Amino acid sequence: IGKVELARDGTLFLDEIGDMPHEAQVKLLRLLEERSFERVGGSATLASQARVIAATNRDLEREVTAGHFRQDLYFRLRVFPLHLPPLRQRPEDIPLLAQSAVETFSRRLNRPAPTIAPTAVDFLCQCAWPGNVRELEHLLQRAVLVCRSRCIEVRDIDAAPSPRAEQMPTSDFTSLAECEKRHIQRALEQTNGVVFGEG
Repeated sequence: IGKVELARDGTLFLDEIGDMPHEAQVKLLRLLEERSFERVGGSATLASQARVIAATNRDLEREVTAGHFRQDLYFRLRVFPLHLPPLRQRPEDIPLLAQSAVETFSRRLNRPAPTIAPTAVDFLCQCAWPGNVRELEHLLQRAVLVCRSRCIEVRDIDAAPSPRAEQMPTSDFTSLAECEKRHIQRALEQTNGVVFGEG
């Protein structure tokens, strides 16, 4: 039993639809037009009333023009389009998304969910998030693992994404000395000023 059959009268979510190969696009078009499909290797035609929701980060109109995506399938999918802005354009969503991610990963690790310090929330809201929600989730997964108390602080958020473009320095060039200074400051913040030397 495949995903289409499992969806039955529910919802079938297709992520990254823009990456679907042409052969699969033909099969999906048939499913949408005829509400029928066949199992892989099967000969019986089965019916499906599943609602189909597709997502992509590609410009499908451009993909159609370039010949990478079927135009008829594009129009079939574009019944009710929704545009979700990137995370950097909706920072008001970050506190709720962050807390949800922390609670999810805490449950998986079977440990109490830490809170997120207001300074850490402010820090997360200032980031550009080129990887959107997935990047935020991965960062908080690590924060849950390394958090030293019941509260996630800025120091627990390592490998932080770049600041938003409007906060980036105007110069395209950062000196080696400045990079070194920033690296040392960050290391000191993460270790609470404790430096471990060799010997």
